[in-house]
Amino acid sequence: MNKSRFRLLSALWILGLLLSCTNTAHYDSYQTIENPWKKDKEYYFTYEIEDHTVPYRISLEIRNNNFYPYQNLWLLCAEECPVGPMVRDTIECILADDYGKWKGRGISIYHNTIPVRNRYLYPHKGQYTFCIRQGMRDEPLKGIEAIGLRIEKAE
Repeated sequence: MNKSRFRLLSALWILGLLLSCTNTAHYDSYQTIENPWKKDKEYYFTYEIEDHTVPYRISLEIRNNNFYPYQNLWLLCAEECPVGPMVRDTIECILADDYGKWKGRGISIYHNTIPVRNRYLYPHKGQYTFCIRQGMRDEPLKGIEAIGLRIEKAE
């Protein structure tokens, strides 16, 4: 193989590697939980929607450790829109199966992606704020390391 052909193939391989590593998320942010998580502690995610004509996929990202004592996690969520009333929802996140095996990826800290909305059309352009607090009976709640919000354009 001559040098110019080798360089071309190397450049194409590097370009393909760089393009495959791009983050397609419109918004992707995490916050570390003040462990243990107290009931009144809220976490806020503020993001901008400029194109409300395309559908989005919204998911919660949860990182828990081996000391989390439950199979599920209840989250109390509120979304403040640029126009209109605040939207509230309660979301159950299943973090382990019936036998106690963690569902997420990882070894000692497990990462779970919980779909919230699929192909969601935002009603308005502007700034949105998503608020999350824990809705479990424990006060305080141990074992949750971080919480995140991911928004990406749906295909």
